[in-house]
Amino acid sequence: MRRLIIRPGGIGDCILSLPAIEYLRADYTEVWVPSGVVPLIGFAKARAIASTGIDLLGLAGVDSPAGLIARLRQFDSIVSWYGSNREDFRKQMRELGLPFQFLAALPDPNARIHAAYFFLRQAGGDGLAVPRIECEQRGRGDFAVIHPFSGSARKNWPLERFREVASRLATPVRWCAGPDEPLDDAVRFENLYELACWLASAQVYIGNDSGITHLAAAVGTPVVAIFGLADPAVWAPRGERVRVVSGGSLDGIAADAVLEAARQIKAE
Repeated sequence: MRRLIIRPGGIGDCILSLPAIEYLRADYTEVWVPSGVVPLIGFAKARAIASTGIDLLGLAGVDSPAGLIARLRQFDSIVSWYGSNREDFRKQMRELGLPFQFLAALPDPNARIHAAYFFLRQAGGDGLAVPRIECEQRGRGDFAVIHPFSGSARKNWPLERFREVASRLATPVRWCAGPDEPLDDAVRFENLYELACWLASAQVYIGNDSGITHLAAAVGTPVVAIFGLADPAVWAPRGERVRVVSGGSLDGIAADAVLEAARQIKAE
């Protein structure tokens, strides 16, 4: 069985889909994901979606990239979160007779089932849906990591409160930021796998509802996740040592609550 799995979306969406993707593994498995996520797929051949040209399929007046259809025909099964909301794409795949199975990219907001379980059950699996990313073992360092950003400013707890938490933590703090996130003296990694291995060595991680928070949880780091608008019952990071501090408004979450969650998670 040769299977292709296509998973677009943000870092967090892809990480929450890892149990489903691993469940779908076949004799030969290829996974197409956003370019930044490629280094995290260590159990199959991975390619960046943008490098395949699949985003051009189904577009009116646009020729299909040379060789792409022939490549897709090499697979016995194609499980795709990509194109689930593009009728033009799905129609072309049906007309070509390609073995696509389309899965909904987002869980039903009324069901209140955790996204990781939703994705796994879509794929036909059951049981624990806890993403795992195996990293080179580097030991546990004597520091905490704070990443005060996310993919949306609306998800970001005020930076001054992160600074208050950092000033009151008993553990030395290392600030973390993406390549384009403005923060002086922050640790930055271009490669998500290298970032994952570094996070795995932290005593505790504190961050917003973000892909990097999901990454920290997936490598087993004790995590404090700060949630405002999103429902933690659906979107909280999953791991053995995760605490969520939430409220209807991020402004209403006090530094004391985050510090207490960090204290508790480190004591476990």
